[in-house]
Amino acid sequence: MEGAVLPASIRLVRGREEEVADLMRTSNPALNDKVFRGLPAALGETMTLEGTVNKTGVLLLCAIATAAWTWHLARNPATLPLDYLLLLVGLIGGLIFALITSFKKTWAPVTAPIYALLEGLVLGGISATLEQRLPGIAIEAVSLTFGTLLVLLMAYRSGIIKVTQKFRLGVVAATGAIFLFYLVEMGLGFFGIHFVSVNGSGWLGIGISLVIVCVAALNLVLDFDFIERGVAAGAPKYMEWYGAFGLMVTLVWLYLEMLRLLSKIRSR
Repeated sequence: MEGAVLPASIRLVRGREEEVADLMRTSNPALNDKVFRGLPAALGETMTLEGTVNKTGVLLLCAIATAAWTWHLARNPATLPLDYLLLLVGLIGGLIFALITSFKKTWAPVTAPIYALLEGLVLGGISATLEQRLPGIAIEAVSLTFGTLLVLLMAYRSGIIKVTQKFRLGVVAATGAIFLFYLVEMGLGFFGIHFVSVNGSGWLGIGISLVIVCVAALNLVLDFDFIERGVAAGAPKYMEWYGAFGLMVTLVWLYLEMLRLLSKIRSR
């Protein structure tokens, strides 16, 4: 009855809101279904796949630029204290701007590049520190991260990997369990309790890191699906930046886990 009474334009807007709100459920906190609840229908330019890819490239360049800077600082003993300071700034600032972007999606065109710049400070500092102890680990981690991205993108586009509800729920559950473990481990660490076997270079530690890397990689598939469905639903143009930001969050996590896994393997 209501459908017959409402004007066609109102029904169109209401239908668009429902479609965008149901874009996808993903374990990436930046790219889940709650992001799109109440999102207004786009009245001007809409989100495109090409635009999202371009924005992702911009964020990657931002991260690479600051990573190269802190990498150089970390390799020089005279500037090492500054590198540690910038790493701390990147950690805290990256978290703050990630939260801002998550709650203020319309600010993503500004906050997403800032987030990428701050994360670059962290990635460069950590990579350079590990590189001094384990030469070659940084390029290995970068190669594996982008290789994984390319392989999974091809598998998703070809239909080899299909994002079903069961697939989605499985990745969500696994990711939630991992982050819950990280929180517990962090909390217990303040009391001097550490999981040596999990974080060590034994077979158990390597196996757990391998599982975490796989879960992080599968989050990329959910991100691809999120972006594709956002384009299909005609999300607002600024969501290109938001989609690129969410993908960047997953790539940063995957790269750090690759570093952790490789460091365990190389330490044996």
